[in-house]
Amino acid sequence: MAAAPEPLPRLRTRRLALRAFRRGDLEDLVRLDTDARVMRQAGHARAVSRADVVAVLPRICRYPAAHPGLGCWHATRRDTGAYVGWFILKYCGKSCDVEVGYRLLPEAWGQGFATEGATALVRYGFDTLELDRIIGVTHPDNTASQRVLMKAGLADAGWGRYYGRRLRLFAARRFDFGGLDAG
Repeated sequence: MAAAPEPLPRLRTRRLALRAFRRGDLEDLVRLDTDARVMRQAGHARAVSRADVVAVLPRICRYPAAHPGLGCWHATRRDTGAYVGWFILKYCGKSCDVEVGYRLLPEAWGQGFATEGATALVRYGFDTLELDRIIGVTHPDNTASQRVLMKAGLADAGWGRYYGRRLRLFAARRFDFGGLDAG
């Protein structure tokens, strides 16, 4: 993997501005992760508590320092500045695979933001970080997220065991990546 110029660079798409999370983003993350609808789409049985979010935000903020170029991006609409959710590139569990992921507020669903942000991170992962492979995993019933991953350039790779569960696996290799337009 090539060295990134900063721990987590700002990224922009046609409609989104992505930047590293800061401690001041707590209320945005609380709003997202305490929403039962959001967490159900992410494959969790229930929303998390505010205390859980308070505990995880410092780890999110520290991750890029330990893994330059990888981490969780706070995403806002460029036209209004409204928070829409997050996008992530991170090591997947104990494997060497780098995973692309996303979590959006319900009011941002169905507008193409997930595809736009995921595509931008896949492009960044291949073009800037020179990653060899990027994966994405979804709950078997989350067909919307599966479509997002395919639109972002990942192909259905069957099933895999991630996070202690059997999940749908999608993957792309840099030499196969078609350079999709991130918007």
